[in-house]
Amino acid sequence: MHRIYSMAFAAVYPHYVTKVERKGRTTAELDEVIEWLTGFDEADLRRHLDEHTTFEDFFADADLNPNASMITGVICGVKVQEIEDPLMQKIRYLDKLVDELAKGRPMEKVLRKP
Repeated sequence: MHRIYSMAFAAVYPHYVTKVERKGRTTAELDEVIEWLTGFDEADLRRHLDEHTTFEDFFADADLNPNASMITGVICGVKVQEIEDPLMQKIRYLDKLVDELAKGRPMEKVLRKP
């Protein structure tokens, strides 16, 4: 079991915020990306942050977006589409989306809108 599985999502979230804000994006945009991927609404996301839900429980509670499989590319030297562990793949999907947001990619493309 990877160490990140038992890590609280709320412990990593501020790093996501810092990353995107440093590049001129907003927390609201970050939250929109997370909500798109997980199916959470704003209240669900806040609850998970307040309760310090682990990544494992965070994604167990999520209803992954049907277009998540359209997320491709390399994160940490690994192609996200080739990750075999379903939980790790979901975590890396989120990492990839945060990277794309921070790099200034248009929101329509980050959210895989046609």
